[in-house]
Amino acid sequence: MTTVDILYRYDEQPSEAAAMSLSRLREVYGIRSMELNEADKTVRIEYDATRLTAATVYQLIRRAGVLVAGEVSLLAPEVPVEATPAAS
Repeated sequence: MTTVDILYRYDEQPSEAAAMSLSRLREVYGIRSMELNEADKTVRIEYDATRLTAATVYQLIRRAGVLVAGEVSLLAPEVPVEATPAAS
């Protein structure tokens, strides 16, 4: 099993029906967990990549009724490293 986390941002607050549909995503074979963060307007899905693809997870969220604004990177932004002059 290869678990993958994916984070999506949404613009509009999901309706009650959409929130109920999202909660049922946990019943889909391959979805390990789902976390809806209303403060950040994000939904985070942990899924088994041997069973599902990112595109499938996206479609499941859209079919639940959530208007996805885009995917958010889970990686920290890369900090540029400044070159230090070599000592002579």
